[in-house]
Amino acid sequence: MPVLRKADRYIEEYDRPACGPVRGEWLTPTGTLTQFGAVIETLPPGSRSSIKHWHAEEDEFVLALEGEVTLVEGAEVHILHPGDAATFRAGVPVGHCLENRTTVPCRYLVVGTRAAQEVATYPDHNRIAIMRADSDETIWTDLDRAPADNPYRRAYDDRD
Repeated sequence: MPVLRKADRYIEEYDRPACGPVRGEWLTPTGTLTQFGAVIETLPPGSRSSIKHWHAEEDEFVLALEGEVTLVEGAEVHILHPGDAATFRAGVPVGHCLENRTTVPCRYLVVGTRAAQEVATYPDHNRIAIMRADSDETIWTDLDRAPADNPYRRAYDDRD
């Protein structure tokens, strides 16, 4: 299927206590691609894409489309405007997330490679997520690999 119409996108809307609401327009499930994922996300004011994390096996690319997107990477903060991009190479242990610190929604495209197994580290929350491409299950541990809860299921303070 070479053409993906806007009406054909899989839409996912969710609201996590640690991040707020987000709307995802998934491109790759409709196109049945297997080597990378692509989603257009919309963040309302005050929301963020995730808690700060980094990927062990998967590269990630972000392209700002509309509004102003705040990229938090480690201790650095960068403002992305439409057309600005950011890249996150697999295995670089610096947590990142996107935030909407404005009064209007922002949109951006996220493209990421897909590994057979991915390990995402959430350094500010003492968590690791282990995900397999052939399963919908995510295994959560602390940084020492002891079983732990999912940090997205509860709100956090301003540690990150």
